[in-house]
Amino acid sequence: MGAFLDKPKTEKHNAHGAGNGLNFGLSSMQGWRVEMEDAHTAVVGLPHGLDDWSFFAVYDGHAGSRVANYCSKHLLEHIITSSEDFRSGPDSVEGVKIGIRSGFLKIDEYMRNFSDLRNGMDRSGSTAVGVLVSPEHLYFINCGDSRAVLSRAGQVRFSTQDHKPCNPREKERIQNAGGSVMIQRVNGSLAVSRALGDYDYKCVDGKGPTEQLVSPEPEVFEVPRVSDEDEFVVLACDGIWDVMSNEELCDFVRSRLEVWDDLEKVCNSVVDTCLHKGSRDNMSVVLVCFPNAPKVSEEAVKKEAELDKFLEARVEELMEKSGEEGIPDLSHIMHNLHPETIPNLPPGGGLPSKRSVIEAVYNRLNPHREEDGDSQGGAVGGEEEEEGSSAAAHLLEALRQFRVSHRGEYRQVLEQALSAYRMSCGTGATTRTAPQEEPSSPPPSPATEPLSTEEGQDETAPSQSPDKLSGAPTA
Repeated sequence: MGAFLDKPKTEKHNAHGAGNGLNFGLSSMQGWRVEMEDAHTAVVGLPHGLDDWSFFAVYDGHAGSRVANYCSKHLLEHIITSSEDFRSGPDSVEGVKIGIRSGFLKIDEYMRNFSDLRNGMDRSGSTAVGVLVSPEHLYFINCGDSRAVLSRAGQVRFSTQDHKPCNPREKERIQNAGGSVMIQRVNGSLAVSRALGDYDYKCVDGKGPTEQLVSPEPEVFEVPRVSDEDEFVVLACDGIWDVMSNEELCDFVRSRLEVWDDLEKVCNSVVDTCLHKGSRDNMSVVLVCFPNAPKVSEEAVKKEAELDKFLEARVEELMEKSGEEGIPDLSHIMHNLHPETIPNLPPGGGLPSKRSVIEAVYNRLNPHREEDGDSQGGAVGGEEEEEGSSAAAHLLEALRQFRVSHRGEYRQVLEQALSAYRMSCGTGATTRTAPQEEPSSPPPSPATEPLSTEEGQDETAPSQSPDKLSGAPTA
């Protein structure tokens, strides 16, 4: 129930491949979210005579995964077959762009006829970011706030621009369609101004598909390839970009490519690092490497090994110094290491990118860690945890019923329930006498998140993911 879990799901879906002079790897992780709503596409060698073309994309779903999953399987076909102008060759750049735009509009119109989307049982939508790689060009495609970046000659040379309701051009279209931008959201609810699906925002009479409150039209950018300078392209959802800038992510990827030649491992390191940096969203990343991508170097591998040994020694020192105070929890160890000047930390990743090394040493030296409750930053009795879980469950069930019974006043009722819950937490009988360290990436209070409207809904029913869709302002 609710939008977040008690602890993140860190199992990953991975894939890798090669062809057309490219190597790719990808990783996706559910994280703190109750549902996994991301999807992706990776195809090397396209149909319809485009054997030397490739296509990669990431889809970030919201209010459910229906639209994201369908697009991951069928968007490419709609693009390729949507326009007679879509054909290979250096003289057909505009034709390719037209085909991409037409493909987005056609798949969006096609999905509108799905019964669950048409009758409102499913209100999901999805962003889409991709790159279509031809022998001569890179076609960057963006619809929403997922993002693509190109690293060339050691620098970020291109990045797509997020489609946010506050952007002047997007805001003008929203207002012309009779909508408004409140709390940086379309009509105070949707945090992106372009997306596939989201048909509740695409029903303004007298307006075409690209003039609606939310537009399915992608921006398409053509970048000529430079074979001796192009290094890699990263496609990622906003769960990655929430905690890393373009430069930080590219610097981090570049440093990992100098240590590992396994692209899946590089992508896993990205999502793990973002989790430890505080990302609370689903996370997906696709890494496409060109022949000029950084290669593993002995010097980088040596520095990485030295860094790991240094961190292992420091963790041992900190735990030995604890003495009579008892074994410190893991968050205390991380807190003590954070302000230190540690040489050779991965650029862009910093200390969070080495948490796995630190945690491995901590676990070895503290084999009874589960009894210490270190994952929650302190010792918490099992009875207290059970009591807290029960109280949270009752609260969430009450909020579920509130939403069903008070649709028009949901925001007001939600705020009142949250206020009452905070008061009860402040005066409740359960207390913690020991000072508590917060976990590295804590889930927010579930009471701040919208809940599903019906019990027993099928898996495609909207979960009202608050990063994209919200019934009330979030703190």
